[in-house]
Amino acid sequence: MLHFSGFPEDLKKKIGYVLTDIDDTLTHEGRLPSVVFTAMEHLKKAGIRIVTVTGRPAGWCDHIARMWPIDGLVGENGAFYFAYDETRKKMFRRYWKTEKNRRGDRKKLDKIKREILKKIPGCAVASDQAYRETDLAIDYCEDVPPLSMREAEEIVKCFVKSGARAKISSIHVNGWFGDYDKLAMTRLLFEGVFNQNLESIKDQVIFTGDSPNDAPLFGYFPNSVGVANVIHFSGKMTHEPCWVTEKEGGYGFAEMVETLLSRSSTRKPSEASHDARPL
Repeated sequence: MLHFSGFPEDLKKKIGYVLTDIDDTLTHEGRLPSVVFTAMEHLKKAGIRIVTVTGRPAGWCDHIARMWPIDGLVGENGAFYFAYDETRKKMFRRYWKTEKNRRGDRKKLDKIKREILKKIPGCAVASDQAYRETDLAIDYCEDVPPLSMREAEEIVKCFVKSGARAKISSIHVNGWFGDYDKLAMTRLLFEGVFNQNLESIKDQVIFTGDSPNDAPLFGYFPNSVGVANVIHFSGKMTHEPCWVTEKEGGYGFAEMVETLLSRSSTRKPSEASHDARPL
């Protein structure tokens, strides 16, 4: 991983989109620093579109899509995307699965939940589970005394044994039924919201993350960035980011934005950033 302070000037001029994880990428010790929103506002003024890509639940994502200075979001590790049209005051939602299928998945996840809580002492159902529509989040270090990575991996095994997919984030282990992830739904968001084929413009994107469930995006985007705390997962991810910040969490994100916009007086927003399909 290279330090992001060395991000080339010619690449800065090409960036039209910033995608970012939330927990421990925008947050720091569980809180959102004010510098994160300031950084987002600076991106917006520079004509760069912002998409959050998170494992957080649908209930939170509805709020984020409405209230944050972003252009859309992917939630519950790729189960859906939301995009809010401020002009028409309307939320657009696209899910990977039908409502009927999501109800069926919930019954199977409830069974897995009972097994995990019995088998892995100290873990708990995540405090945000009540606001989820598609997955099961098991807390291993957010509101419970931290468990080891070995214990988090045992939680993953419980999901996989039952035919579910599972990913470890910096705070939860998320499990779901379905052949999707953050990257798959991000592709659909780019088509539906920006009228863009992600493959053809991925070099115009920066993705910022911090943990193993960001690995598919780290591997896909040539300009992927890890905030400094990603180093804690070094060697535990299938793909690591190309670049890394000096600071952790939201302060690292703000550092990335400051570096990216360091030539903002001379850069022009990517033409792609003006091609959004009307919602």
